[in-house]
Parts: sequence; structure tokens; C-alpha cells
Amino acid sequence: MRILIYSYNYHPEPIGIAPLMTQLAEGLVKRGHQVRVITGMPNYPQRRIYDDYQGKFFVEEERNGVVIQRSYVWVQPQPGLMARMLLDGSFVVTSVVQALRGWKPDIILLTVPPLPVSVPATVLGLFYSCPVVLSLQDILPEAAVQVGLLKNKVAIRVFEALERFAYSSATAISVITEGFTKNLLRKGVPPEKMRCIPNWVDVHEIAPLPREQNSFRTTHNLDDKFVVMYSGNIALTQGLITVIHAARSLSHIPDIVFVIVGEQKAIANLKQICQEMEITNVKLLEFQPREVLPQMLAAANVGLIVQKANVVSFNMPSKTQVLLASGRPIIASVPLSGTAADTVRRSGGGVVVEPESPACLANAILDLHRHPRKAELLGRQGRQHALEHYSFEEAVNRYERLFMDVLEQQGTPAKVPASVGFSPVQSLDGNSHSPALEANCKSDDVAAL
Repeated sequence: MRILIYSYNYHPEPIGIAPLMTQLAEGLVKRGHQVRVITGMPNYPQRRIYDDYQGKFFVEEERNGVVIQRSYVWVQPQPGLMARMLLDGSFVVTSVVQALRGWKPDIILLTVPPLPVSVPATVLGLFYSCPVVLSLQDILPEAAVQVGLLKNKVAIRVFEALERFAYSSATAISVITEGFTKNLLRKGVPPEKMRCIPNWVDVHEIAPLPREQNSFRTTHNLDDKFVVMYSGNIALTQGLITVIHAARSLSHIPDIVFVIVGEQKAIANLKQICQEMEITNVKLLEFQPREVLPQMLAAANVGLIVQKANVVSFNMPSKTQVLLASGRPIIASVPLSGTAADTVRRSGGGVVVEPESPACLANAILDLHRHPRKAELLGRQGRQHALEHYSFEEAVNRYERLFMDVLEQQGTPAKVPASVGFSPVQSLDGNSHSPALEANCKSDDVAAL
């Protein structure tokens, strides 16, 4: 197949959807497909165009067999509503030019958010007479409204209209959790249009490496410490102040150290808070190079997932499957009835505590500090769950089968590669399914940041 992936984020951006789409594109190439990616100039999470791409309007590259076609995006360091709309709008306009430069695709895979990109993707689908598969990584504007990011009533109505357009115009929709499925069903999306494909983790790259002689621990003076680690996006949905307060309450235990890794400006803000509160048991680091990630995760005794109480129930950080694969126990300070809590419980890889409660978080950390065998058991169970449900090969299989099912229904059957060695998952018309894969989707809820 010739597959056009429309993704605002891609390599070399280190977090979020970028690594996932990079792995998927390269995995499809290894299966014998042709893949080109329409993406923006890399800017996340710094929200600044990377130095190698400054001053450029269009760039075409090739990496590991994938043709990458980048276009200009208008970026601001701290975007408000208008700046965000201009950013999305700039990509909508400039990306179309790149999408028209290249071979005709058999199928288009579009990642959302951002929602406005559904418009050019739909137009391109009509122009190329090919189906469009929507990969839904977050549900907007609902999630943004819930946490107070989007308050303007006119903007909310515009985004709701875009949401309806995206769902109705897509040939098929892949969702990353059954929580998404339930949400879309309430909005009138036909069940036969949706396919559950959880996000994944490279279980070979992310593995339970030993803590002893760990390079990350040695570099940051963490040897002989009980390391509680948070790594990832630091924004309105996370509420890292809960972690700071929990750290202060545990400052009397000298071997417990908190490590928070994130974007430069967010880390600078947290440093100021720690200085004002005279907290000394928190180590704040900027994002590390991708190649450091396995050692960084292995340096932890405990991995944290943190959300505010007002986060929508279907939301779940993509770091979850990564932490599970690392073989370290998870403490999830998240809404108790939400998707993230449900996933951690089902995995057996961690414990769930009340969100925005420093006391509850501190008590859970103290419990694992005092009971290392319990922590080790949780880590082993989480690793096993990741191996069984979130492997990369399984995800590629599911996307490949979805594409073939869509093309067959469109009257353009695709040749089945020899690598697809399993029974078909539920087809878009509901006529065939694999009970095992269907059960996995119903039991595993994973979402993006």
C-alpha cells in the first residue's frame, strides 16, 4: 500500500504522538509499504522551531525509508486561543502544498488533534479518491473545555462543528481506548465505523534494566536513593504542584528523592516554587535525549502518573504503557473513576490514589519505600501486562488490517503481506472478528497525553 500519514508531530520531537507516529511509519515501511509523512517543522515541546529548521518554508527528508515532507508552522512560545488557531491554520494551509507533492496514496491516516487538519485531509481524500482513516488521540474540544483551556463560547461551537465534521467525513476511526468509543457513541458515531487500536511501546527498547550501575543515577548523584520519577508534559492537566507538596512532606526521609523531567520553562517555574518553599529533595531536569530514556526510566524506584481532579474521564497519558514496560511500579494520582485509574488497576502494575492529594500520594510512596517486595511485584506485573497488550508489532498488525479492510470496502483490495499472521479483527461492517483482539480492546484503555 501507499500510505500518506498526516501528523502535525513527528521525529525528532521526543514526546507525545511524535515517537508513536515515527515508529508506526517506519514499521509500515519494514512491512513493504510505501509511506510518506506530512508534518510541521519540529517545535514541540519547546514551542520553538528547532534550529536546523529555522527560516525554512518547506523541507523534504528521508529517514529509515519514510519520506518526510515538512511545512512551515506559525509558533508562539505561550500560545493563547488566537495563537493556537493561527498555528493550526498555518499548518492547514502549508501542509496541503506538501501533500500534493508526491505519489498518489491508497489511503490517508490522519492524527487528531489538531482538529482543523481534518478539513485538508478530507479534501485530499476526495482529490486522490482514497479513504481517510482518523487516528483519534484526544477528544477535543471536550477535554480542553473541562480543564479550562477553552472558554470562548464561539470558539467552542466552532471546534464542536469541526469535531462533528471530522467524525462524519472519515471513512473509519481508530480510537486508543474504549473510553473514546463510548464517548463517540454518545455523539452518534456508528459503532461499525470505529476500531480500537491502543497505543504501544517498544518493549525491547523500554525494559526493566538494573538500577545498579545505572548511568542516569550516577550522572545525577542518585546512587543509593529511592527515586520517585515524573517525566513528561507539565501542563494544566497534570498539576505537578501535588508532587512538590508530597515531596515536602517526605523531606525528613533522606534517601527519598523526587526527579521531575520536563520542558525547560515548566522546569524553571517549578524550580522557583521549590526555592520559595525551601524544598531540597526534588531534582528538576530538562527533557533528556531519546537515547537516555531507557536508563532514565530504569533509574526510578517508582514512576508517577499525575492528573488534576477535573480531567475528563476518558483522558489518559501515553506514558502509562511506557512506565509499565519499564518494570517499575506506578503510583497514579488520577481521577478514581477515569480511564487512567482503570488501566493501572487492570494492569496490576501500580496503585491509584486520590488526585490533587499530596497526603495520599506521599502515603503511597512511603508504603512502597517500606515494602520493596510489593514494589517489585507490581513492577513485574506491569511489565507482563505491557508485553501482552501493548507491543508494537501487535499495533502495526492492527493498523495494517484496518487499512486493508477499508480498502476492500472501498472496492480497492490490498495485497495481504505475509507478516499479517492472525485472524481478521472486527471488520468495519461487523461481519468478521477475532475474539482475542476484541477482548484486548475492551480491557485495555490507553490514551495520549
